[in-house]
Amino acid sequence: MNKETTMKIVTTRPGLAFLALALAALALAAVYEGPRTFKASEVLKPSEVEGPHYKVAPAVPTEAYFYIFSVTTDYGALEAEGKSMLLVRLDEVRALAELDDVSKSEVFLASAGTSVLNVGKGAVAAVKDPGATAKGIGGGLKRFGTNLGRTAKQATSTGKSEGEKTVDAGGVANSVLGINAAARKWAQKVGVDPYTTNQILKKALSDLGQIDAAGSIAAKVVVPIPMVVSATATVGNLVWAKDPQALLKENEQQLRALGVSDDVIKKLYLSKGFTLTLHTRLVVALSAVKAKGSADYVATAAEADTEREALFFAESAEMLTRFHQKTPILELLSDSRALVGKTRDGRAAALLPIDWVSWTEAYEKALREAGERARKELGAAKLEMKLTGRMSETAKKETATLGWAVAENVS
Repeated sequence: MNKETTMKIVTTRPGLAFLALALAALALAAVYEGPRTFKASEVLKPSEVEGPHYKVAPAVPTEAYFYIFSVTTDYGALEAEGKSMLLVRLDEVRALAELDDVSKSEVFLASAGTSVLNVGKGAVAAVKDPGATAKGIGGGLKRFGTNLGRTAKQATSTGKSEGEKTVDAGGVANSVLGINAAARKWAQKVGVDPYTTNQILKKALSDLGQIDAAGSIAAKVVVPIPMVVSATATVGNLVWAKDPQALLKENEQQLRALGVSDDVIKKLYLSKGFTLTLHTRLVVALSAVKAKGSADYVATAAEADTEREALFFAESAEMLTRFHQKTPILELLSDSRALVGKTRDGRAAALLPIDWVSWTEAYEKALREAGERARKELGAAKLEMKLTGRMSETAKKETATLGWAVAENVS
C-alpha cells in the first residue's frame, strides 16, 4: 500500500483517522520516571548536612514525593521522610545536646541534688539503648505512599469497635503521656515540641519534668536557643503553655465551628498519625481561613495513620493560611488528600508541601483527576500549583501541558 492510498483511507475513514491520531499522541507521551537519588549537598544547606552532633548520609533517595534522609547522631541513627521532618529531627538533636549540658550544670546540680545523676545518664545517655535509636526516631516506619487524589474513606461512625481502640497504637492521647507542666517548660526552654514522637527526646523531657515537678529549675537555667526553632513555633505558645486537656477542648470547639461532626472529631483524636501538636497545627491553620469544605478536609486528614501523613495535612493547611493572606480562598475541593482551594477570582490552587515530583503514573492520574474535578466542582477557570519542593523537567512540562501553572520552592 503506497503513501497516497494510506492517506486516502485515513482521511476518508474517521475511525482510522482517530486511531492514527491516538497512536501519534501515544508516541509523543512522556515516559514515566523512576525514583531519583540526590546528593545531600544538592538538597540541604552545608549546616544541615553536618553539625556538631550529627551527619546526614551523602545519598538521599526519593520515595513517593519525599526525600529519605539517613542520619548518624551522637544519640543513635535516625531516619526522616521529608525535608521538613529532617529539620525537626536535627533541631531535636541540638535540644538533646542542650539538655545534656544543662543536666551537668552547677545550677541544675545545686537545685536537683542527686536526682540529676539519673537524668544525666538516663534522660540523655539512654539513647545508647539500641532499641531506642532509629526505631524510636522514625526508622523503618510505614511510608507516606503515592496518593494525592481521592481517599478510600471509611465510615466516620465510631461505633463499638472504633471506640474500643486503644491509644497505645498512637494518636493524640498517647502523645501527651508522661509530659507534665514542668516537661513542657523544659521543651519551651530548648525550643522543641513537648509532644514529639522522638522517644529519646520525649524520655529526656519526661525525666526532667519528674525531677523538676514545679518547673522551678527551668526558670533558673539559661539555654541559648536559635532564632528559628522547631515546628512548634507555628502554633505560638499553645503547646508549651496550655494544659493538654484544655488545649484539646479548645481545638475541638474550633473544629465544631468549622462544621466538623463529633464522629470525625473522635476519629481525628484516635488517628495514629496525629500528636497533640499536629492536631493543633491543623486546627489553627484551617480556623484562620474558614473556607467552605474545611470540615471535609479534616475528615480526610483523620485517616492519617503515620506521622508523615499527619504532617502533610498540617503543613498543607498552613500553606493555605499563608496563601489566603494574599489571595483569599473561598472553598476547598472535597475528598482530596492534596489541598486544592478555589480563589475569589475563580482560580484553583493546589498547595503541596512535598519535596520532589517526578513524572509517574500515580502523579499523572492524580493531576488529571484534580484538574477535572476543580473545573467541574469548583468552577475553576484556571489551575495553578504551588509546592515547597521541586519537579523534574519532564514532570514540569507534562504538568503545564495539562493546564497547570507551577510555582516551585514556595516557602
